[in-house]
Formats: sequence, structure tokens, C-alpha cells
Amino acid sequence: MKTILHKASERGTADYGWLKPNFYFSFGQYYHPEKVHFGMLRVLNDDFIAGGGKFQTHPHDNMEIVTIPFTGALEHRDSTGGAGVIQAGDIQIMSAGTGVEHSEANASATDPVTLFQIWVFPKQRNITPRYDQRSFDIADRINQWQIVVSPKEEDNALWINQDARFSLTNLTLGNTISYSNAFKGNGVYLVVINGAVNVNGVSVGRRDALGISEIDDFDITATEDAELLAIEIPMN
Repeated sequence: MKTILHKASERGTADYGWLKPNFYFSFGQYYHPEKVHFGMLRVLNDDFIAGGGKFQTHPHDNMEIVTIPFTGALEHRDSTGGAGVIQAGDIQIMSAGTGVEHSEANASATDPVTLFQIWVFPKQRNITPRYDQRSFDIADRINQWQIVVSPKEEDNALWINQDARFSLTNLTLGNTISYSNAFKGNGVYLVVINGAVNVNGVSVGRRDALGISEIDDFDITATEDAELLAIEIPMN
């Protein structure tokens, strides 16, 4: 088992007034030579968007983009005709494929939005762009994994153009949960959204992330009530 710990306090940061992002990986003006990607996981931004804040229309291509909101409501529009508003409990995915333009805006003029935006390199390049979103019942992730993104039909999740899987759990203090790879040889980028856990003797706190590879099964124990995101991802 190989691990790499990315502490929340060591993330890149920026302040644009309406937007305050934290970067787990090199992005924009933030560059760290040891934090460019984790396998096929290229971007994980922890964003705070003030009331009225908006990402103006901009292009993407050949990237799988997943958005997970925690508070507030985010409005999306894109050149495929995709549009929607997402909030806590919702997951959004966009396959940029051959090219797409989109905008994202805080749906409120006053209340902030907090979210993760995650970019994954695609399995197949130049597919037809697509957009999807779905609401998930947060009660269904208490002390168990709730799969929200996966290419496997049996997972009943949002489809992704990659051998990757995104799972969420709310793990109560003292409980242990096992993670088993859906794809042998993948790595897992485990993000502690809130709380704290222990993984193979490594303590991982709020907004810390632990990259785990060279193992297909491992256990996680909650040392506090914890909210977790597991991003299973091909390593090459």
C-alpha cells in the first residue's frame, strides 16, 4: 500500500473577491511540481463562490468534469443545451468531449455556494459532449458507500467516460468501512470533507486528502464523525 498525504493547510489558494478557491493540484496560477495530478485525476478545486458570483461562458474539451455542491445553489448552462441548478445532495457531470462552452453562476444574489469541482482525464477522446445531473438521498450514505459516478450500469450512478468511480459516505465516530476497488489496479484519492479518519495508521483530517495506490482493498475508521469522498481512478 502506497500513500501520499495532501494536507488542507498546504493547498494552493487564491482570492478573486467573488471566488475563493483552494487547489489540491496545480491549477491556473498555482503550480506545485509534486501536485500536478493523481493518476487520471487532474483537478480538485474546493471553491467558495459569493452571492452573485459567476464563471462567465468558457470552453472545455476532452475532460470529465464533476461538481459536488455542499451549500447554496449553482446554476449551469452549456452549449449542448444542458442546464440545471444543483445543491447539496445533487451531483453534476459534464463530458466536454469534442468541445463545449458553459457558464456556472451562484443562483443566489446573497448566499454563498461551496463545492468541489473535479476534472478527470477521459478514457475515450473526442466523444460527443454530454451533461447530466442527479439528486441522491444523503440518508443512503450513512455508514455505507453511496456510488454517485461510475461507468458500470449496475452502480446506478451518473455515467463517466473513464474507469473511475466516485463514492460518498457519512461515517459515524468509531465505525470502520472498507473500500474495494471496482477496477483492479486503480488508485483512490480519499478526501475528508468534514471530520477525521484513520487509514492504515495515517490520520486524515478535515479537507485533507490521502492518495492510496498499489492496493485494491483498505479500511477507514472514523476518529470523528466524518464525511468522505472516495475518487477511484486509473493510475496511468
